[in-house]
Amino acid sequence: MLFRSLVCAAALVGTAFSSPAPSKLQERNLLGQVIDALNLGLVSDNKVFLTLATLTNNLVSINFDVKNVLPFELTIDSISVSAGLNGTVFAAFNHTFSGGASLKPVVVPGFGGTKNSGNITNVLLTQGVDKSLAIVPFGVLDLINVDVNVRALTILGFGGTPLQITGLKQASVPTTYSLDLS
Repeated sequence: MLFRSLVCAAALVGTAFSSPAPSKLQERNLLGQVIDALNLGLVSDNKVFLTLATLTNNLVSINFDVKNVLPFELTIDSISVSAGLNGTVFAAFNHTFSGGASLKPVVVPGFGGTKNSGNITNVLLTQGVDKSLAIVPFGVLDLINVDVNVRALTILGFGGTPLQITGLKQASVPTTYSLDLS
C-alpha cells in the first residue's frame, strides 16, 4: 500500500515538473484550437469588391460579417487573414480597426449577434487577378489562417480582456463578388 502511494506521488510530482510552461501553452494558442474544434466559425459571410484597377494592381476591397455565439460582447481590434480555396491562398490582408471614424473596432454583441467589419481596402490577390477569377463561381472562400486580437467582455466596445487568437480556420464561408466598372 505504501509502495502504491509513493508511486502515485512520484507520478504526480513528475507530471508537475514535466508539464509545459505557460509560455509554451500560449504559443500553441489553445483558444484557437478549441474554437476550431467546436466548429464555431467567427465569419458568417464575405463580400469581395473588384474594380477596373483590380485588373492591374491585384487589389480588392472586402467586408465580412462576424458572428458571436458567446454570451458576452467581443470587440475585434485587429485581424490578419489568408483566404482561398482547397488549401491555396488567393487573398491576404492585415487590418487594424482603430483610429478614425471609419476604423473603429468591430463590436460584436453576444448571444448570436453579428456585426459587419466595414470595408477593408488593399486586400492582395496573391495569385493575381486572372487565377483568382477562377474561384468566383464556387461562391465560397476557406479561411486558411486567421489571427485576431479581440477583447472579451467589453461593454459597448470599452474595456474587456485582451486575447490573441491565432491559427483559426474556417471552411466554405459563403462569399459574394461584385464588379464595379465605374
